[in-house]
Amino acid sequence: MAKSDPSWSDVDDYIVEHLIGNDPALDACLAANAREHLPAIDVSTTQGRMLELLARGVGAKRILEIGTLGGYSAISLARALPEDGHLVSLELEPEYAALARSNIEKAGLAPKVEIIVGEAVKSLAALEAGDASRFDFVFVDADKENYAAYLEHAIRLSRPGAMLVFDNVVREGEVINADSSDPKVPGTRALYGALQDHPLVDATAIQTVGSKKWDGFLLGIVRDN
Repeated sequence: MAKSDPSWSDVDDYIVEHLIGNDPALDACLAANAREHLPAIDVSTTQGRMLELLARGVGAKRILEIGTLGGYSAISLARALPEDGHLVSLELEPEYAALARSNIEKAGLAPKVEIIVGEAVKSLAALEAGDASRFDFVFVDADKENYAAYLEHAIRLSRPGAMLVFDNVVREGEVINADSSDPKVPGTRALYGALQDHPLVDATAIQTVGSKKWDGFLLGIVRDN
């Protein structure tokens, strides 16, 4: 089975043209990321808008993002926040974080966004140890090896009813292959395993095709606990 099709990107372009339109801030973010040679692994335009709408849909005032990269998804998510909203984004690489701060500032969203640099597991533990309010929405798009660990931190840091979103959970179908040569598959499968019959999260996953090829998102809602 073909794992890519040019028409997928064509349909993405059609959706952008009819439902989203030009976005100078996001275009500038991608251009800056390309100039600094960041990996081109940002969410697509349609996916970024989807994240914004999901966050708006749950009325998010506090958002946690794991994996900032150059700030593309952070810009999309921050747009969902009210004036007094706050986004905390975790990034391992200082150079990526610095560029993301610049991109977010140019998008006019710096007052709403805090980027914390360091290993995400350690940053999450520090957040748990603090007295910050719980999050309404969590987006995870980082190292797949730690996805199951990120899940448990996200649950403890979230309010009941919060939405959890994990990216890249289909991996061109390799997620069903226990012997996959893709090194990111075991961590992705561990996330599914952790969520199977989980007492605190109702979850599903959906496959996607488009400019980012064949992949998918996992979505969960934190139950009352």
